[in-house]
Amino acid sequence: MTGSTPTPQELLAIAMDVAREAADTAYRMRAAGVEVAATKSTITDVVTAADRAVERQVLDALATIRPDDSVLGEEYGEEPGAGAPGATGSGVRWIVDPIDGTVNYLYGLAHSAVSLAAEVDGVVVAGVVRNVFTGEEWTATLGGGAWRAGQRLRCSTETDLGQALVATGFGYDAARRSHQARVVAGLIAHVRDIRRLGAAALDLCLAAEGRVDAYFEKGLAAWDQAAGGLVASEAGLRVAGLRGLPAGPDLVIAAPEALFAPLHDRLDDLDAAGGP
Repeated sequence: MTGSTPTPQELLAIAMDVAREAADTAYRMRAAGVEVAATKSTITDVVTAADRAVERQVLDALATIRPDDSVLGEEYGEEPGAGAPGATGSGVRWIVDPIDGTVNYLYGLAHSAVSLAAEVDGVVVAGVVRNVFTGEEWTATLGGGAWRAGQRLRCSTETDLGQALVATGFGYDAARRSHQARVVAGLIAHVRDIRRLGAAALDLCLAAEGRVDAYFEKGLAAWDQAAGGLVASEAGLRVAGLRGLPAGPDLVIAAPEALFAPLHDRLDDLDAAGGP
């Protein structure tokens, strides 16, 4: 499959196979007991041995299936040609979060996932998010819709921000969390309620099927949002940043069209993209 650019459906089929095996490995390692292997941005931003093992498994699988593709992963960074020396490049890049929601995973809370997306020439065209604990799986292809368990997903039809259940997340840096807490404090009186579940990819998927009405968060990396963002947008959510910017590290907002503007404006007033 390396001679020409595969279709989004072909890339999704690869992503699903690789993500399922990766999620199985993560589940087995959690059942056997998991320990913190390192920390990253702060002492609370943990990396487990499973994060590294699962990402390495994904890299090795992709190197076997599509050796000319590059991979961007949370733990090992950018690897041209999936680590294959001399690869010429195919225009396809895989973006992997081996365990999104690592702290949940560490504590045995059933809200963590393997997230794997495929870009073609910089555009995400296929993605899968698989819950490590429950096996729930969300998939999407660009223009092909978002799906779970054979059902096409449609986002919430809520039109009143005051009735919207909104998910969000917090960073690991204490100063950033303090700023984000002030944003939530300013928002909570204007929505139904707030949920903080601890795994961005899964939060985006829950928004895609209306299990929450909308989602926002500052500080997401590409691996946090690539697959889940495609699932969300293909389910009808508008996924963007503030003031016309694309979704990115400054802010990701995923909301139905009717909720996007009022949520956007409230978050803008609260300086949700500001702070550390």
